[in-house]
Amino acid sequence: MLGSTVMLATAIVPAMGGNAGDKARVIQSFLFMSGINTLLQTLIGTRLPTVMNASFAFVVPVLSIAKEIESNNFLNDHERFKHTMRTAQGALIVASILNMILGFSTIWGAYAKKFSPVIMTPVVCVVGLGLFQLGFPQVGKCVEIGLPMLILAVVVQQYVPNYFSYIHQRVTFLFERYSLLLCIGIVWAFAAILTAAGAYDHASPKTQQHCRTDKSFLMSSAPWIKIPLPFEWGPPIFTAGHSFGMMGAVLVAAFESTGAHFATARLAGATPPPAYVLSRSVGLQGIGMFLEGIFSVPAGSSVSV
Repeated sequence: MLGSTVMLATAIVPAMGGNAGDKARVIQSFLFMSGINTLLQTLIGTRLPTVMNASFAFVVPVLSIAKEIESNNFLNDHERFKHTMRTAQGALIVASILNMILGFSTIWGAYAKKFSPVIMTPVVCVVGLGLFQLGFPQVGKCVEIGLPMLILAVVVQQYVPNYFSYIHQRVTFLFERYSLLLCIGIVWAFAAILTAAGAYDHASPKTQQHCRTDKSFLMSSAPWIKIPLPFEWGPPIFTAGHSFGMMGAVLVAAFESTGAHFATARLAGATPPPAYVLSRSVGLQGIGMFLEGIFSVPAGSSVSV
């Protein structure tokens, strides 16, 4: 969850005009609201062991908002960031009402039985493939870090669990569940060693920015304790075009969450969630997005998978 939150903030905050301090505050707001949304779902919603997290379905509409606002004249990048954030918050607040209507009117549950894998898989794949061009080129910006990470992730996730299955089932379970976290830790340690050894001391500023581990300034920019405040960047800005664009992401997030709820119930040995539970879950997801729009979060959430 932490990794995907950082990736999402890294994708949208610089495009919005934010600096390292703004990115740190956005990440903190994401994590805070992810906890609130998780409590809503586990205590009132589906009551399944699912974790809510910022959804990548919202990257495209937020970047679209940032691209449109970029052409306007502002005193500095921070003012542009604040204006973009307020516009994204307003669009998210309006779009969240769609989820609440679909959920609490039980419309979503009535049609959930028609959401077969043939329907849901293309929707989720379109979102993932659309983001491919955003994430994969990052590998080439620092080949000595990105390529080992790519190879290690494939090997650890696809082959290592099968090798250790002959030794102990618990070891296999650990590699299946925490393979990505393990790879991130190993490759980050490798990058830290290269940085400390001076491998990038004479590299270009662009290479240092992408390869060194001491150039993000997130830790130094982040306060020790940060509680998101309502409308921290100012009152939200409501526009019809941006709100409709955000509604598409809201629907995709609802599809993602519905499929994840069925998968979670199956893995947990529970009965498949009935229609009224799915409706309640989507309605509460809308409430969570409404709160995210209030508490300075530019993107909505879905079940973390």
